[in-house]
Amino acid sequence: MTLATPILHTARLRLRPFTDADTDLLFALHSSTYVMRYWDSPPWTDRARAERFIAQCQKMADEGTGARVAIDRASDGAFVGWCVLTGWNPDYRSASLGYCLDEAMWGHGYATEAAHALLQWAFDTLDLNRVQAETDTRNVASARVLEKIGFVREGTLREDCVVNGEVSDSWVFGLIRREWRPSTVPVPAR
Repeated sequence: MTLATPILHTARLRLRPFTDADTDLLFALHSSTYVMRYWDSPPWTDRARAERFIAQCQKMADEGTGARVAIDRASDGAFVGWCVLTGWNPDYRSASLGYCLDEAMWGHGYATEAAHALLQWAFDTLDLNRVQAETDTRNVASARVLEKIGFVREGTLREDCVVNGEVSDSWVFGLIRREWRPSTVPVPAR
């Protein structure tokens, strides 16, 4: 079963399927050691990784397991990053949420706005009951994003990642349908 990657609009953002034209922007994002410092894999060093990433986005849609969208700023089309719902299981009505934003886009509420829009689509379209997310325990900003959109911290995965020899813990967050509040994110002023 395929799952069409949505095109979504918010007050300040456009979420859309990835295209080959995004390869260089995606590689720049994922090759940043600062952006990737809390990630579960090292920064990319090979541009071909971006090409495989984009192909994987299409494969995810073709297999019906999730949707990964590029995020652009509506005002000028600037690439912000991406957001994903992956591991969609229609039997369990569950999926996992993730996102990655360019460092220049941090602190503007874009992650919250994009994740909220993708969750709204997912709850409405996929009839989800539960969405899970994980973040490195040192990434307090990401934890705040999840909490702003209604996620509850449910536990800690101790020493679950080892990247470049560095061991880290992750927090597990969950959001269930009955706690989902579509209006929890205010529409930002333009």
